[in-house]
Amino acid sequence: MIQAVYEMLLKNGFVFSFLVVGVIMLITQFVSDKILKNKIPGVALAIALGLVLASFGGKTGIADIPLFSGMALLGGSMLRDFAIVATAYGASMQEIKKAGWIGVLSLFVGVFFNFIVGSIIAYAFGYHDPGDIATLASGTCTFIVGPITGNAVGASSEIITLSIAAGVIKVLIVAVITPLIKKIVGIHSKTSAMVFGGVMGTVSGVSAALASINPKLVPYGALTATFYTGIAAILCPSVFYPILQWIMMQ
Repeated sequence: MIQAVYEMLLKNGFVFSFLVVGVIMLITQFVSDKILKNKIPGVALAIALGLVLASFGGKTGIADIPLFSGMALLGGSMLRDFAIVATAYGASMQEIKKAGWIGVLSLFVGVFFNFIVGSIIAYAFGYHDPGDIATLASGTCTFIVGPITGNAVGASSEIITLSIAAGVIKVLIVAVITPLIKKIVGIHSKTSAMVFGGVMGTVSGVSAALASINPKLVPYGALTATFYTGIAAILCPSVFYPILQWIMMQ
């Protein structure tokens, strides 16, 4: 019986990977609600647990274990690109206009600030190739933009992986720290939520943070964060990377 179930899961690895992720989300959300009283969002706990589980695998993480081989497809480039397209289709220019000029400005300020900070950190850690720096800096914008820039500039798979890790760490920081300093940040209106989403840019982190502060503000922060991803995907490889190349040659 057990062997039959095991073989069935092996043959349906991709479907089983969705089940695993669903169970992880169910457990972390329960811990967040009942034990931590929503002080740490469930999505942040899920990401942290995912990173821990990945350490049990090999070069491709937990997907190296036959039973969890479906994770390789679930976390692969195909679904990553699908997420990018789905994110873009969820944006509405009419809605972003409601935030006014400050909402639009926050998008460009957020992308520029995150890229600069990411570039400085990457350089400080010994990465001096413009393509590597641009990829890692793009990852600090969001873990989606990192691979986009990396593929565009010809960065190695190791650098692209690090850019994703940088984006995941950013999600954790935004999701966990923001609710703890919500009085200092002052997110209390739709406009402030939009500005927050525009500056931070990570849809997952912003959504988790706003859910802990005021669930009604989640759509507004996620909206500008969605635009942030699209703008960063355009600016990082086509504008910031050439500028970075020019600076590094001086």
